[in-house]
Amino acid sequence: MTRESGVRGQEAGSGAGEHEAGRGVLPQATSGSRIAWAAVPEEVVAGIERLLGGRVVDAVSQPGGFSEGLAARVRLASGGRAFVKAASTSAAPAAAAFHRREIEISRRLPRAVPVPRLLDAYDDGDWVALIFEEIPGRLAAQPWRRDELDRVLAAVTGLVQVLTPSPVDGEFLGGPRLGGWAALAKGVSSVEGSAVKRIDALSPWAARHLDELAALEEGSAPALAGRTLLHGDLYPFNIMLTAGRVFVVDWPHAWVGAGHCDLVTLLASVSLSGIDPQPIAEDHPLTRDLDAAQIDAVLAMHSGFLLRIAASAGPQVDRHLVDMMVALGRASLRWLRERL
Repeated sequence: MTRESGVRGQEAGSGAGEHEAGRGVLPQATSGSRIAWAAVPEEVVAGIERLLGGRVVDAVSQPGGFSEGLAARVRLASGGRAFVKAASTSAAPAAAAFHRREIEISRRLPRAVPVPRLLDAYDDGDWVALIFEEIPGRLAAQPWRRDELDRVLAAVTGLVQVLTPSPVDGEFLGGPRLGGWAALAKGVSSVEGSAVKRIDALSPWAARHLDELAALEEGSAPALAGRTLLHGDLYPFNIMLTAGRVFVVDWPHAWVGAGHCDLVTLLASVSLSGIDPQPIAEDHPLTRDLDAAQIDAVLAMHSGFLLRIAASAGPQVDRHLVDMMVALGRASLRWLRERL
């Protein structure tokens, strides 16, 4: 079978220099571990094509996001179109596990949620693939255009309204991917000890205030508690825009909590486009009436998760992913520092 595939600053020192470093830096928002349609085994392609109901004659790899494996828009001989992402359990176990989790979450999302519909799924025990309807849109522009950011901010409000109370059982989802400062402060392992040394290079301010950040994190439970189904990874590379709608894609990290959490993490990232998140938070309906400590707690948890993982990453981890985690973690930390 012939298968075509196409692919259409470190904080340093102290004071103002450390405070401003990294603002406006936009790391590459695509995994360096993507594979082309032509690299998918023939038998897996055949299985996906059976579910699609036709032969794939063109596949274009897509930018955005950090999952390993395939992420491609495909066109069938019949003219039909879809979006397919796939990963091998043996080659990329974490990505495959996330794909299986996303299958179950996607099947439970109500029709009113602005997400691509899951059309079918393939799983042979090794390879797992998700087949979505194709959304004729594009990723949100980076740096942010203010008109697009305003559309997304309004969409987040609507998303919270539709997903409260959560249509997915919180016990099935588990907890959020948040937190890290407390583990770093305790230094419970040699890995944590090495990570603390790397934190000093990533953010001297954080290294100097590790105990305070850990205390914010350990008191964060009330700020996270709620009944809303949250995306858990709401960044520009998971947001698609069409002429009239905003779609949120990639839901494997969903969790149930306070409705403001996704918004706070999204706002933390806008400073990478040179936009001050504080005035937006003071005006947005999901955050304007919050106690300041609630936002501070989310920012501490968010930055702790990202920077702990980045500081602990070994050489085998995708450097594009690490760079993005560092940039987003510093952005959250920078906003938190300004608020404090």
